[in-house]
Amino acid sequence: MAADEKIDSLASRRFLFVTGKGGVGKTTVCAALALALARAGKRVLIALGGPHERLSAILGTALVGHDIQPLAERIWATRIAPELAVQEYGLMIIKVRAVARAVFESSHTRAFFRAVPGLYDWAVLGKAWYHSTELDGRGRPRFDVVVFDAPSTGHGLGMLRIPKLIGEIAAPGVLRRDADRAWQTFRDPAASGVVVVSLAEDMPATETIELVRALRGELGLPVLRLVVNAVLPPIFDQHERAALLGDGALLQPLPAAGEGSAGGRALRAAARRAAREKLQQLNVERLEREIGLPGARLPFVLGGAGSPEAARLLSESRGAKKNEPPRRQGRQDRIRFCFFLGVLGALAVHLLAWVAGEARAMRLPTQPRFALRRSRTTLRSPWGKAPATRSC
Repeated sequence: MAADEKIDSLASRRFLFVTGKGGVGKTTVCAALALALARAGKRVLIALGGPHERLSAILGTALVGHDIQPLAERIWATRIAPELAVQEYGLMIIKVRAVARAVFESSHTRAFFRAVPGLYDWAVLGKAWYHSTELDGRGRPRFDVVVFDAPSTGHGLGMLRIPKLIGEIAAPGVLRRDADRAWQTFRDPAASGVVVVSLAEDMPATETIELVRALRGELGLPVLRLVVNAVLPPIFDQHERAALLGDGALLQPLPAAGEGSAGGRALRAAARRAAREKLQQLNVERLEREIGLPGARLPFVLGGAGSPEAARLLSESRGAKKNEPPRRQGRQDRIRFCFFLGVLGALAVHLLAWVAGEARAMRLPTQPRFALRRSRTTLRSPWGKAPATRSC
């Protein structure tokens, strides 16, 4: 996600809704996206709407709480607590802090709010949307872009339904007015959009396709970007991959440690890597074909993506282009060279061991060896049989 035309197209929006199947790396993508937008000169707020907070570990900062706090240059963050968001919304309406606290800190009121379906979801989403409209003391937008780290697929889709339902069934008033304004923003492709995150695997790809169909068909929301996370860089070209996958024996389970030759284990590992590259390519192509958007492919980070260095690396990545062949220079060539050098080295070791064994087997004694011991002479057999003895 470099600061190029792709980032410029996202930077022109005021609100970005980032969602996807659980475990695909939505928070990591939000952090990388915020870093790229900040490098482009935008003031970015990351609003966390899920129950878990991983952003501080990814960016190497203090824990993110409900209050907005700076994380890096031009980057702020907030972890929206539903109860506090409801209180803040009530204070904006009532405008008297003492009365608002008396109402919203009551245990009876809290129990009632928890029983209202979708209220807390709207409080979280509404607060994130409000920050995209918030102005500073000079009348300028406080933030240029709000990146909303939404809950996973099912919960995130239900959260997006709330302002639409409020506009359809709620009585005219402040709540309906704000829900209508937010819904108009969410449906405006020039002001807002959804970024869907997936992995190049079967289940995440299938769930992402169904999510995009619901976003476009049921809700009519613009899907701006498809991000395929943790993509392995190919180390084999098409012909090498076909050769490795053509031998079914290489796709059998790897032998236990210490079993089989080193060269055989290396070839089986290469075949498994080729199979994973093939499956990855098929899932990326299916995602792009069904969704109709080119996938921005973020590379797999060895050692994990939950660190500031990994977030910076992902924010600077331009991703692989569609059907891009493996690069013949640089890091991938070094990986391939080291891999085949290891295979050749293992084969050379086994060849030398075999030659040494054959040489030992062909070495016969030219004359018996005698050892004098007291009054008897012992003939030691080189083949390990019982020694033959005779008297002197």
